Amino acid sequence: MFTGIITGVGRIEQVRPLGTDATHGKRLAIQAPAGYLHDVVLGDSIAINGACMTVTTLDRDSDRFGIDISAESLARTAGLAEPGPVNLEKALRANDRLGGHLVSGHVDGIGTVVHFEPIGESWELRISAPPALARFLAYKGSITVNGVSLTVNRVTDLERACEFSINLIPHTVQNTTLGTLRAGQAVNLEIDLIARYVERMLGGSLPRP
Repeated sequence: MFTGIITGVGRIEQVRPLGTDATHGKRLAIQAPAGYLHDVVLGDSIAINGACMTVTTLDRDSDRFGIDISAESLARTAGLAEPGPVNLEKALRANDRLGGHLVSGHVDGIGTVVHFEPIGESWELRISAPPALARFLAYKGSITVNGVSLTVNRVTDLERACEFSINLIPHTVQNTTLGTLRAGQAVNLEIDLIARYVERMLGGSLPRP
């Protein structure tokens, strides 16, 4: 489990195929901030841009670690198939502060940035989400974007999508990769865990008689 509070910004330095065709995944080498891996061991979970991954190689001296990501995971996430900056969060400990909201590290869908502009001292981020996620998005509800726990300010249901708006404070822009977003960019979305269970209990995902 995670909280959506980013604890470091790393960088995918190398992407290597694990096989010769599209059914094979990739092996990623990731550079972490200095000292970030001091309490990490092989097999630990780290969320990378909001996707929970397992540490398979570890070099604390160089602050580097590796993960293997399947073709299935690559097809359902964004920003993990090529070198570039990524948000990092270590798994939640039982005695940690829950600063964001409960996050599982399972990407529910890929959204598209439609607007990202400064407003006063903050930034307005608008994202188009798949229609299937619309019922999980609510005013003042929680959403995870590329692993960052955020609060929804506005929701607009469109014919073929659901557009929601978020206000980013300067701290978030400066300490996550969200500050580099641009219109048209794909982002990983995870809906609120509590909303997922409420929807199930209300029968929204059960077969209709």
